Amino acid sequence: MDAETLMNVTPEELAASLLARRVMLKESLPGVIRNLEAEEESISPKAKRLENSFEEANLKVADLKRIRDNDQREAGQLISEVKMVRSKLTESGGMVNLDPRWKKKKLIEKIEEIEHKIQTSALDHKSERKLLDQRRVLISENDQWLKDRKESNPEMLEYLQKSRKMSKLYKKADRNHTKMLDAVEKAQPIYAKKTRVLEELKEIRRQLDRARELLSQSDRAIDYWEKRINEGFGDLGHGFPDLLSASKKVKEGGRSSFAKSTRKRRERVRRTKREEE
Repeated sequence: MDAETLMNVTPEELAASLLARRVMLKESLPGVIRNLEAEEESISPKAKRLENSFEEANLKVADLKRIRDNDQREAGQLISEVKMVRSKLTESGGMVNLDPRWKKKKLIEKIEEIEHKIQTSALDHKSERKLLDQRRVLISENDQWLKDRKESNPEMLEYLQKSRKMSKLYKKADRNHTKMLDAVEKAQPIYAKKTRVLEELKEIRRQLDRARELLSQSDRAIDYWEKRINEGFGDLGHGFPDLLSASKKVKEGGRSSFAKSTRKRRERVRRTKREEE
């Protein structure tokens, strides 16, 4: 409907149109509400299951992280002890037979460096897995060296025991770290699906609330427009103000509310420009 056609619509025609719409809504809204309630009833259990699944996945990740952190913390403390014992052995000559290849590779230091990266760097899952693989190789090399040293240097018992315990803890931490990453990756699609279903449920409930609100207003709105059609559009008392007051003012030469708002906007723009200058 263009502006000219709209201007030619009489109050009676407009009121009749609004009344017809309200009657139509009253007749159709119960069915709409039933359909929305059925959708809500269908989706709600699914949303609940997804929320529970995601919560379980999060708890699993948190539990694996706790175990991993404890093992890594204990292994990290042992690194310092291993280095200290090694230093004492070196000073006393107990490390004279140290394998030159092992010494050159500095396995303990490399393990310590990887541990520092894991603890302090913001890594994606791929990078974390790569570091875990590197540490796994280093620990394997260290274990082999420990096995060889045990046979050739019985006096290094404390060093060997601490190193072996450190390796065991790191292996356990790595296993749980890998499980944790797997659990996080499995939880991601659950989270995405949960978010989508909850948004869908939220929208259904929003529409349902709106439909119920409109239905609750229907009788009052129908009564209102029926009274307007029957008794007119002037001031009919409480709750029925004069709907034609603005029209009368324009006919008498006054400004319409649209013209007033347009003028105010223009004045604000001009004032802003002056202030900027």
